[in-house]
Amino acid sequence: MSALANRPLLKDIGDVANPGRKAPAGRWSAALLLVAKILLALVFGLPLVFMIVSSFKPDLQIFADLGGLRAFLPVGELSLDNYVGVFERVPFAQFLMNSVMISALTVLLGLVVNSMAAFALARMRLPGRKVLLGIVLATLIVPFEVMAVPMLWWVNQLPYFDGAEFLQGWLDTYAVQIVPFIANAFSIFLFYQYFDSIPRELDEAARVDGAGWFRIYRSIVMPLAGPAVATAAILTFLPAWNQYLWPLMVTQSESVRPVMVGIDYFKQLNVSWGQIMAYASIITVPVLALFVAFQRSFVNSIAASGVKG
Repeated sequence: MSALANRPLLKDIGDVANPGRKAPAGRWSAALLLVAKILLALVFGLPLVFMIVSSFKPDLQIFADLGGLRAFLPVGELSLDNYVGVFERVPFAQFLMNSVMISALTVLLGLVVNSMAAFALARMRLPGRKVLLGIVLATLIVPFEVMAVPMLWWVNQLPYFDGAEFLQGWLDTYAVQIVPFIANAFSIFLFYQYFDSIPRELDEAARVDGAGWFRIYRSIVMPLAGPAVATAAILTFLPAWNQYLWPLMVTQSESVRPVMVGIDYFKQLNVSWGQIMAYASIITVPVLALFVAFQRSFVNSIAASGVKG
């Protein structure tokens, strides 16, 4: 009778002596979670692997390897001919410089404009600011394709100074690819959520010391909003870099066209899939580098912004 009574006690003592021991159910859960992570990594990673590997293969080998694992392996006739062909077929350096400049200016100007708008809505006691925020968020449900034609008409009516004289219309310029995308409703909401979580006692203390709203914005709020800035930069850079429809509508000369429009050059006459893969690999590198550089701030900002509804 006493032996039976002591069995649960002995089991508990064994668990205390081996705190690292996991229950079978816990081990199965961890194994299933690991398998799910591996499957997700394959789903999102294999297309990138296929693109990069295929960029080193001739077209005939790309199609020959499609039926097996060789499509994802750097085997066969590998060379840099496709990358050389990219620079020979299109003015890639010009396209790349255009995209870098357009994306960088859109991000920098967008961070200033969107953060200041969010600061006014989150920190200043403006009448009707909740209504204004609702109107800003309502623009998120309107697809860009709905606004594309009206925007095209408006930018064609605006005056433009080319350095020598005033012209009518912004078509075929850098400005038409930058200015319409500086203000961004999602970036404003992201900054708003982050600014709203900063204690307002900091504002009151600064105003007692004689600081104005712009000083509070510049010296107190923005230095604390590093994760939000990094996230807004990434979310602004991605659409600016991947923009295709709008530049195709508003640009005609190669001197102002971005890299995404340049991929159309490979669909004309003789289609070279190896060169298309090489072109796509090159223009994917900046996006991956930006995300890897700011991934920790990106995750932290998303987590912080989701705390408050």
